[in-house]
Amino acid sequence: MAEGTPKRKIRDSVFTNLFQEKKYLLQLYKALHPEDGEVTEDEIADITLKHVLVDADYNDLGFSVGDRLMVLVESQSTWTMNIIIRALMYLMQTYHDYFRRTKQNLYRSKKVKMPKPELYVIFTGERKTIPDIISLSKDFFNGARISIDAEMKVLYQENEGDIIGQYIIFCKVYQEQRKCYGNTRDAVTETIRICKDRNVLKEYLESREKEVVDIMMTLFDDEQIYKAFENDIKQETAKNKAIFMIQKGKIAIDEIPEYFPELSEEDRKEIEFQILQQV
Repeated sequence: MAEGTPKRKIRDSVFTNLFQEKKYLLQLYKALHPEDGEVTEDEIADITLKHVLVDADYNDLGFSVGDRLMVLVESQSTWTMNIIIRALMYLMQTYHDYFRRTKQNLYRSKKVKMPKPELYVIFTGERKTIPDIISLSKDFFNGARISIDAEMKVLYQENEGDIIGQYIIFCKVYQEQRKCYGNTRDAVTETIRICKDRNVLKEYLESREKEVVDIMMTLFDDEQIYKAFENDIKQETAKNKAIFMIQKGKIAIDEIPEYFPELSEEDRKEIEFQILQQV
């Protein structure tokens, strides 16, 4: 993290809030493994990590069922292949916690027991040419044999018949409402109304409507804070660059508006004062 960057607080997103409830986590598992219809809530263990990817713009979920260890990462409107690396980092930390929790020693000769990993990314943006499966070897090393490989399944289908598809629909409705209403409570409440009318996450939204509104409004506040912070950083960078160019004789003080139009008259006067102080 860059020096001076404000540390992102850990807060629930709708994604993590939804799947904190075992009944929805069970629905998620059955959507991924419909052949395993006998699984019950008691057989699912939520092992979502805390404080791992705190500074990420992604939401992460981990849970185990029998000999399976499932890691799901949400990638919202912007796609990146780097998501598989983030999932691997998450998976390794999960295994670290698992071996510690089960008191297995990696330094002994006896082979440890470990659950079989499954990696998924839920993508809620426009699909375009995004693949169904991404691979560390194929997508980062041109298919070369490497010491460790990983595959990750991309979930993107808007299917009202399962909870994954419903969550994706919820996100896309929300994106459309933000276009209409901006970052406002109206965008949130309209999203909830439309989804309940369509029977999309209806039970969850009816039981936790106030909580969902609070979560989404908090995300708006976070966005505004970070945008303001980014603008401050850009202004400070431009001022420092202007001072450097003036000191090197590349521009004059009165040329600041031409080379740095983003700087205000007040910024120009501050730069001039700093230059005079250094003479």
